[in-house]
Amino acid sequence: MRISLLSQCIVLAIAPVAAFANNDAASTDRISELEAFFSTAVVLNGPEIVDCTLSQGTQTKCFSITVKPEPQDYTPGPWCPTNIEDDASKGGIWFADGKVLDVDGDFIATLDTLYNDGEWQLYDPATGEIRVTDTQEACEAAARPDVAEEYQNYCVQCLPEYMAEDASMTYVIPLEPHSATSDQDTRESGSGLAYNGVRLDGPAPVEDILSAHTIAAFDDCGGHVNTHVGYHYHSVRDCLPGVNGADAGPEGAVKVGIAMDGYDIYSRFNSAGKVIGGLDNCGGRWDEGIGYHYHAGAAATNAIVSCFKAETGCASEDSGAQCDASVVRRPPPQDGARPPRAG
Repeated sequence: MRISLLSQCIVLAIAPVAAFANNDAASTDRISELEAFFSTAVVLNGPEIVDCTLSQGTQTKCFSITVKPEPQDYTPGPWCPTNIEDDASKGGIWFADGKVLDVDGDFIATLDTLYNDGEWQLYDPATGEIRVTDTQEACEAAARPDVAEEYQNYCVQCLPEYMAEDASMTYVIPLEPHSATSDQDTRESGSGLAYNGVRLDGPAPVEDILSAHTIAAFDDCGGHVNTHVGYHYHSVRDCLPGVNGADAGPEGAVKVGIAMDGYDIYSRFNSAGKVIGGLDNCGGRWDEGIGYHYHAGAAATNAIVSCFKAETGCASEDSGAQCDASVVRRPPPQDGARPPRAG
C-alpha cells in the first residue's frame, strides 16, 4: 500500500510538469506556425503569446503581432482619376448595386445617373478636371463621417505616404476560438489580418460616404488608406496570391487571413474557381480537414466576414496596450475616424 501511495504521489508531482511542458511545446509550435504564415508581412514585433480579455469577458491567451500595413508584393493605388477622360487604369474600383465598378472618368461623370441624384458633381464641366483630395489635410477632412462641407462632391483618397514613419497596428487574437453567446459585429475590431500584414476591415461606411456626395474609392485590390489604421482591405481580391484557387488547401480554398475571433479566413473560391457554398450567416462552415472557418465574401458585398461566431480580440494603434475587448466600445470605426483602442 505504501508503494502504491508513493507511486501516486510521484505521478501527481510529475503530471503538472508534463502538462506545462506540453503547453510550452504547443505554444512554440503555434508561434512557429504564425511566423511562417506572416512571413511576407512587415512584422515589427511578435508574434508572441499574451494574456487577453475577449469581447464577452473570457480571459484567455492570445497571440499579439505588431505590423506595418504595407504589402510588399505590389504598390497600393491608384484610387481617383483626375479627369473625366481618364480610363480605368487611372483609378480604382467602387461597389454599387451588387457589382464592382471601375472608377474611371466616365464613372465620375455619370454618378448622378448611377445614384439618381442631380447633386452629384465631382468635376469641373468646363475642363473635365475631377476634384480629388490631394493633400493629407484634405484627406482627413473628407475621410470621416461628418465630411467637411468644402470637401463634399470630391473623390476622396488618402495616400500611404501620409502615414507617420513609425505607424503600426497591433492585433491581439485568441489562440483558440471561444464561442460567443451571440454573433459578434465585425465593425468593432475589423474582420482580421491578412497574411501580408494588411488589415481585413469591416464594412466600409458606404451610406455615410455617399450622403456627402463623395466616393472613397478602393484600389483594384479592394484597399484604401486612412491615417489611423493605414492601408486596409474592404474586399479580398486576386492581389492576395491564391485567392482564385491556386495552391489550394484541404477544401480547395486558400487561407488568406486570421479572423479577430481566431478562426481562419479562406478564399471565396475553390481550386476549380467555383464559389464555395454551404456557408452560414457569418460566411463560415465546418470542414473535416480544417474545422470551422470563414470564406471571404464577394467583393461587392462590402463584407469580408459578415459576423463572428466566437469572441473577438483587439486591434490597436498602441502596441503596448492591454487587450480588454469587453470594455464599453466607442462607435464603430469609420474610414478616417479613430478606431476603438485596446484597453
